[in-house]
Amino acid sequence: MKDLFDENIADFEKAISEGILHDDRVLACIATSVDRACIIELRMEDGKGVRDTLQTIDYPRFSNSSQITRMLNDIKAIAPARRYSMVASGHGMAWLPVDATRSFAAPPFPDKPVTRFFGGLTPLYQIEVSALAQGIADAGLHMEYILFDDCYMASVEVAYQLRHVTDHVIGCPTEVMAYGFPYHLCAKMLVGDIDYQGVCDVFHQFYSNYHMPYGTVAVIDCSELERLADLAYAIHARYLSDFDSDSDIQSMDGYTPPLFLDMGDTYDHICKDSAMLASFHEQLERTVPSKSYTYTYYSAIDGRHEIRHFSGITCSEASTNPQAIDSYKMTEWYKATH
Repeated sequence: MKDLFDENIADFEKAISEGILHDDRVLACIATSVDRACIIELRMEDGKGVRDTLQTIDYPRFSNSSQITRMLNDIKAIAPARRYSMVASGHGMAWLPVDATRSFAAPPFPDKPVTRFFGGLTPLYQIEVSALAQGIADAGLHMEYILFDDCYMASVEVAYQLRHVTDHVIGCPTEVMAYGFPYHLCAKMLVGDIDYQGVCDVFHQFYSNYHMPYGTVAVIDCSELERLADLAYAIHARYLSDFDSDSDIQSMDGYTPPLFLDMGDTYDHICKDSAMLASFHEQLERTVPSKSYTYTYYSAIDGRHEIRHFSGITCSEASTNPQAIDSYKMTEWYKATH
């Protein structure tokens, strides 16, 4: 997948050559081997985007919070700033803990399109969401946004875990095609005054015309998550004990049984009180203020799926997948809503 990351960086350089940087700086940390990584800066020089290697580091296995903190402290020393944002690219499995992801790993299928479902399938190269949150907090940082250029990361469980270290989460509730975000088009919206709706609109426009026309994206406002948790708790208290899993809920993955479900459709099935449900959906709209999707999504596991319901965010509350039920109960979101 390194070639894809290089292409992403090249696309960002194209955007920088258009003069999008003013007081902003763009740094990237990319592994060049299993035991070395580089911090590079993307900047404009003589009317074009270029990259400078600022530092070579020998701790690229960012699998624990201390390594993440160390990298972020290096970034702070190189580029002091009033505000920071982060883009994380690679393989994503939402809230699943590292140990549980082994049950969901699959090899690439020959002659089939590739998504960012693949990569980093061993614990040595995987990062727990909790470790990411702790690493950011220990570095004394609070992000304006964290953009996950990975599969499945627009998840309420992920966002809730990160709510204290970022204002927004940008991500995809389904798998994202291997190309990832179209930075040559959306980079200008990710620096300066952030245009969250613009990012979603450009993502949708790009993937609607891509040779693999599948793309879902959303922006989660982390300041709204506590109120959403309160409403979910109230619904669970009244209706969850009587809820029998419903296979008609909109799935957002290719697993059997599904693991990641559309959150809005999930609560349409759980909640039987129209007033409570209306309040929940109003809060869900505030929590996910920007989103976009094509009418089908693609899974590397089993191909295309129709999207009948799309709220921009997934949950695993109604999943019956036996491989994840016990792990799910350990998430901060579960503990807050039960």
